[in-house]
Amino acid sequence: MPKIGPRRIAAFRALWRALSDGRRPGAPGFGDRLRSLPRMLAGALSGRYPELSRGRLGLLVLALAYLVSPVDLVPEAFLALLGLGDDVIVALWLGGAVLVETDRYLEWERTQPKVVEQPHD
Repeated sequence: MPKIGPRRIAAFRALWRALSDGRRPGAPGFGDRLRSLPRMLAGALSGRYPELSRGRLGLLVLALAYLVSPVDLVPEAFLALLGLGDDVIVALWLGGAVLVETDRYLEWERTQPKVVEQPHD
């Protein structure tokens, strides 16, 4: 039986924490998180949102590319359950990371000063 390393345990804990925190009153819903993704990505790429580094953003993109890519480290055709296992681990990490990052972004966005324009006469 393969051993689960500390990084994987930390990823599962982060996912569990993000999922359980997402049910607390006042937490952003799935729609709020989904709508925040383009703003978060644009802010990270432009430098307006410094909390999401380009390295972390690169990891998120690589994980997404791995999931949609036909190339697989452990092919399902040869090792059925193990082949799906690597995909599941990457998907769990990606889901947890997106939940954590969107939560952090929405909190950051709430603390930013709002510009209110006065109507001109």
